[in-house]
Amino acid sequence: MASTFFTWLRSPAAREYFFSTHFWGPVANWGLPLAALADLKKDEDVISGAMTTALASYSMVFMRFAWRVQPRNYLLFACHATNATAQTVQGGRFINYWYMGGREKAQSDKDIVAK
Repeated sequence: MASTFFTWLRSPAAREYFFSTHFWGPVANWGLPLAALADLKKDEDVISGAMTTALASYSMVFMRFAWRVQPRNYLLFACHATNATAQTVQGGRFINYWYMGGREKAQSDKDIVAK
């Protein structure tokens, strides 16, 4: 299996792939999910519900695109699946904080620590 991969890696098809937008587009796009994953550690009060919804929707649309385009772009699909997952988690954190009592709990925890 490894020898097949290395044989392909030395082929013109590999050079064509690595010098195409089919490869570099998703590589450049990985900034979005990496930033989303880093944001999972930030406080809930800085999450934008509108932006989180927009980014999750955007990634779901492009997941479908990456799956439907021929040949399938698995790298782009993985990028947007990661971003959609991270944005969905962020959306859950946003809803919990602003609408399910998370804000009040965080405030009471701060008050307890202050005393």
